[in-house]
Amino acid sequence: MSDASFPPARAAGRGPAWYRGDCHVHSVHSDGELTPEELAVRARAAGLDFIATTEHNSAAEPGAWGHLATDDFLILLGEEVTTRTGHWLALGLDPGEVVDWNHQVRDGRIGRFLDQVHRAGGLCVAAHPHAPYPSGDFMFPFPGFDAVEVWNGLWTSDRPWNADNEAALAEWGRSLAADITTGSWRPAMGNSDTHLEGQIGTPHTVVFAEELSTEAILAAVRAGRSWIAESADVDVSFTASAAGRVAGVGERLSTHGDQVDVRAAVRGVPTGTVSFHTDRGKIHRAMLPGDGASTVRWDTTAKDSAFVRIEVRRPDGHVAALTNPIVLTDVAGG
Repeated sequence: MSDASFPPARAAGRGPAWYRGDCHVHSVHSDGELTPEELAVRARAAGLDFIATTEHNSAAEPGAWGHLATDDFLILLGEEVTTRTGHWLALGLDPGEVVDWNHQVRDGRIGRFLDQVHRAGGLCVAAHPHAPYPSGDFMFPFPGFDAVEVWNGLWTSDRPWNADNEAALAEWGRSLAADITTGSWRPAMGNSDTHLEGQIGTPHTVVFAEELSTEAILAAVRAGRSWIAESADVDVSFTASAAGRVAGVGERLSTHGDQVDVRAAVRGVPTGTVSFHTDRGKIHRAMLPGDGASTVRWDTTAKDSAFVRIEVRRPDGHVAALTNPIVLTDVAGG
């Protein structure tokens, strides 16, 4: 098979920028109802810059995706590894590469398959940890995985949020304090798990990448330089600053003991709320105006907060956006 059978690993893109993408997508080549062509058209219409092919337990079909990539639309190769004790995403695989699905938590073999993906430069993502069906619950230990899909859009109706996502978000949020202390925290991802019409991009992950390439997108996800959006109508800018030093989502801010000014600029969530979360839990909450556009500020210190992240919720309590944390360190205090 020729290289032209598969999409290129790099698109022209916009250089260093925020890119929107959905990394959990199924076509007619596994159990989805849409063709690759239909998925690409709908992804572009949803405002996405990239998607990942993640057919169940199989590689992307040669010739199915390569012609759909463009200068401003990247297609990553991947697989949903559907085991008996949980599903996970292998992102950034080589053309034709397949990860064996025939393993489970009690056989202790998961490490060899995670290593296979990592050797290819890929990313391993724990998928829908609390999915409501047999094998959907994720039973593997998280160490070894690079990210957790805390927001999955498949089992939802009017909006991409439900109790299973709430449980996954709470579990991930509780783990952050200990994981950040050890320097091994796992970023959150959000994906649609598209199988049907109208699902793609709902939700998706927004990443700050140096370029629109497989390597750069995966590096941004791995570093947590990302946040999750219900749709392209929602926009979030999240920063923390101390004495002129500024950090964004997924970055570390050395405060030197100075006060930290945390700011969240939100658009597209009318009469919603913004909540600030630290290692002490939900610590501050503010209302958004009727037009959904506002900048919310909150002050803290590294002594009081090991990290800060935000959740943006609609009036019904459904999440519209959430971010990975900004890590705060007090260098002056050791």
